[in-house]
Amino acid sequence: MNTTVLAERYRLTSHLARGGMADVYAATDETLGRKVAVKMLHANYATDEAFIQRFRREAQAAANLTHPNIVSIYDTGKDGGHYYIVMELIEGRTLRDVLRSEGPLLPRRAAEIASEVAAALSVAARGGLAHRDVKPGNILLTETGSVKVTDFGIARAWDDSEELTRTGAVIGTATYFSPEQAQGQPADGRSDLYALGVVLFEMLTGRPPFSGETPVSVAYQHVSEAAGSPSASNPDVPPELDAIVMRALQKNPANRYQTADEMRSDLLRFLSGLPVGAADPEAATRLVAATPPPTVPPDEAYRQMTALPPERRTPWSVIIGSVLLLVVVLVAGLYLIDALQATDAADELVEMPNLLGATAERAQEELREANLDFILVRRPSDDFDEGLVSATEPVAGELVDPQDDVRLIVSAGAETFTVPNVVGRDLADAEQALADADFLVMRELITDDQVLANQVISQDPAAGTNHPPGTEITLVISSGPEQVVLPEYTSFTAIDALSALSNLGVQTVVEREFHPTIPDGEVIRTDPPALSIIAKNDVVKLIVSLGVQPVAVPSLVGNTEAEARNALAAVGLSLALGEPIEVTADSGQEGIVLSQQTPANVLVEPGTTITVQIGEVPPPPPTTTTVPATTTTTVP
Repeated sequence: MNTTVLAERYRLTSHLARGGMADVYAATDETLGRKVAVKMLHANYATDEAFIQRFRREAQAAANLTHPNIVSIYDTGKDGGHYYIVMELIEGRTLRDVLRSEGPLLPRRAAEIASEVAAALSVAARGGLAHRDVKPGNILLTETGSVKVTDFGIARAWDDSEELTRTGAVIGTATYFSPEQAQGQPADGRSDLYALGVVLFEMLTGRPPFSGETPVSVAYQHVSEAAGSPSASNPDVPPELDAIVMRALQKNPANRYQTADEMRSDLLRFLSGLPVGAADPEAATRLVAATPPPTVPPDEAYRQMTALPPERRTPWSVIIGSVLLLVVVLVAGLYLIDALQATDAADELVEMPNLLGATAERAQEELREANLDFILVRRPSDDFDEGLVSATEPVAGELVDPQDDVRLIVSAGAETFTVPNVVGRDLADAEQALADADFLVMRELITDDQVLANQVISQDPAAGTNHPPGTEITLVISSGPEQVVLPEYTSFTAIDALSALSNLGVQTVVEREFHPTIPDGEVIRTDPPALSIIAKNDVVKLIVSLGVQPVAVPSLVGNTEAEARNALAAVGLSLALGEPIEVTADSGQEGIVLSQQTPANVLVEPGTTITVQIGEVPPPPPTTTTVPATTTTTVP
């Protein structure tokens, strides 16, 4: 596919924004010759069937919604591996950008914007759709001041039976969650009205009703904590608008506005100076059943309401009515006089020229030629290059009093944010810090012998550099040292085992102990034991045999033979008798060990034979009998 032309029709001209699942480009429809916006699914999601279904659903849902307050969908398709949606290109800013640069809006302007958003939600509701991600970033303000709601990308058909839309998964932005969304429960149009209440609160005060360090803490507040009234933060908020916001922010969906038309009707009544239904003291506490959207437009309903037959009047009601009528006539008369005076001065007004896209120098020249004084303001802009006019106040075509200053807003280039330093931080903390700075996070996991698991090793782009919101920051994350399985080294020689462990990349400590069967110098066991999973640089204890533990020869001298034999047997030794030593019968040493060949306390191996000499009385010498000699005489 040609990366700059989709479907041989849509020529991409510039990158406008990057979202969680898609990029948005400005493009030209070369068939119809008009400017469009193209939303293209991120390449890493293009093979994910769940994301593709969600992306297609956005096109199908939004394409069926036709209304001035909804961004129009023109086309959808796939070119190569790229899924895209073609939609209306809006010249203007998001409400989020307006609130960031200008702070709280005037109550009347906030109500006007909210009423137009409600009109868009009403149309979606009639089609059985809930937006489910109403937030300032999805509300566009055109250069003419009108409101456009975009990104029905997570809208879901209430009667859809597909599993994809019935899981009850939490989808949306935590700051604008309804309590039921925060709890993972099904969300319908009343969840959108809660989110619109949050947006209206933020427009009036410059901040949302709930904030926290993590999305979970914000969601918890939506479920369990009551929101303060906008007037507590901004005393200029009228009580009627306070009541509308508090009605929309009821925790129980049954206590909120039940339809977008109902909320829009209250907003229009506020703008017309009429009492609002939300101001009813019981409105925030009574339970109301869900009702279908009205079958007539709000403006027609209002006309029907004002055309209702009058109630039966008492004399006092006639008097009061007459006084009120007189007041109305007086006010109308004063207004008419002012209008006539303004008509006389209209000829002196100057039409504001169209300066969008002009260089700052050229725009200043045109304003001087029109005799208009101006204030030059520089603001970041994603739509206009640096140095070009991105907006004027008032807008082109409006009549301006030459005595009034106009505001010439010149682009300072794309809005950028400074990348925070997250190296060395825990992954969860690093991701939160980058999300808070409006950056996206990509992870790259590697083993590292020096950095603990789940800590950030490096980041790209580097800390301190400036980049547009939505820029991907790649974090290299440590998974800790490489892990290995410890082999079995029993009966290895100590030298062989130490060499193998060194090649494995672990540290070793040698301890020695006696063993009855494993010879001296061989491995008995390891600690941790064999087959354990260990990390490189872990310490492995190698227990090496000293051989059989020797025993000390006991002292046997002075013992009887039997005593000596028992003493040796007790320590695993045996007895052998050497030549006895002669003793006298009266010495008392007969049968006593008088000498041992191996001295006492000498260490010998178990089973060694110890030779001893025992005292023995020799037998008495044999006795000799003397026979007297006899003489024999022989007679011749």
